[in-house]
Amino acid sequence: MSTSPPARRPGVRPAIAITTGEPAGIGPEISLRAAWAMRERVNCVLLGDAAFLAMTAQAIDPAIRVSALSLMAVRNGGLPHFGPDRLSVIDIPLAAHVVPGQLDSENGRAVLATLDASIEGIRAGWFEAVATAPLQKSTINDAGVAFSGHTEYFADRTGTAQVVMMLAGELNNVDAGVEGVPQLRVALATTHLPLKDVPAALTVDGLGTTLDIIHRDLQTKFGIAAPRILVTGLNPHAGENGYLGREEIDVITPALEAARARGIDARGPYPADTLFQPKYLRDADCVLAMYHDQGLPVLKFATFGRGINVTLGLPLIRTSVDHGTALDLAARGPGHADCGSMEQAISAALGMANASRQSN
Repeated sequence: MSTSPPARRPGVRPAIAITTGEPAGIGPEISLRAAWAMRERVNCVLLGDAAFLAMTAQAIDPAIRVSALSLMAVRNGGLPHFGPDRLSVIDIPLAAHVVPGQLDSENGRAVLATLDASIEGIRAGWFEAVATAPLQKSTINDAGVAFSGHTEYFADRTGTAQVVMMLAGELNNVDAGVEGVPQLRVALATTHLPLKDVPAALTVDGLGTTLDIIHRDLQTKFGIAAPRILVTGLNPHAGENGYLGREEIDVITPALEAARARGIDARGPYPADTLFQPKYLRDADCVLAMYHDQGLPVLKFATFGRGINVTLGLPLIRTSVDHGTALDLAARGPGHADCGSMEQAISAALGMANASRQSN
């Protein structure tokens, strides 16, 4: 499956799929609000239960118009391109009535079906990318489907052996006037692992592949000709020459040396407690952290509400919000959720599609 987005017809807005996520959470609301806010730039096609989304749209803003499409009709005739006065919804019906804030495992398989439809649509050329709203893993597992997350699901469905989780965002909680640090990108060498399992999961070959994926996707999907990657150590003070651990000596440094021999500008390993400073970040296009809570707390503090999640290494473009389903907010009714992260995810997906087109 090619990563190249389909050719755009003159005058037709680029189409991006939005999977609306867990129906009892804030996903439907933020998907509708972000799609409506960006409708002049992007043809955001929502994937979800059309009747439920139409009802939600009316509760949010009666001006939001929703037009339902059947998946079969799109398969047979292609995606119709409406004007920016309405949003398209490819109808993927839910099995059970939705009570905001209350999970129902009967709807788990319908949520998965939206992900499958997004992949099908990219393969068929309906969409240039997909932006995903948050889902609830427990609902899908309770529905009888083993599920560990969006990232792993997209990798499995596209036959991708290894992917890389990267979060990115515009800085908003630090000095916005720092020249040369407009955006922070943090990729992870390992993702959702217990901390005790991280050292064994780090290998020279695995880190090498991770660096290859980051380097390639920064070039092809972000348009960065010569990416600069800064890499953290695993241990405090990057191991302090072996006194606090040997992973830096035995694994990380050899992986970096091999990557540089392949032409990748990868530097480190650096102590994680001092690396996230403007004087270092202005020389970086991405930071590679060794584990989830090493890199992401810094990024989320600096970018929360405007951050996004990007899956690198896939043969398609997938972005997402940087937050969860927020069932408590959904239970309070419309108007409490912030759609800023979803708007950023859609905008980033469009930018990545543009960069991918130019690189081919």
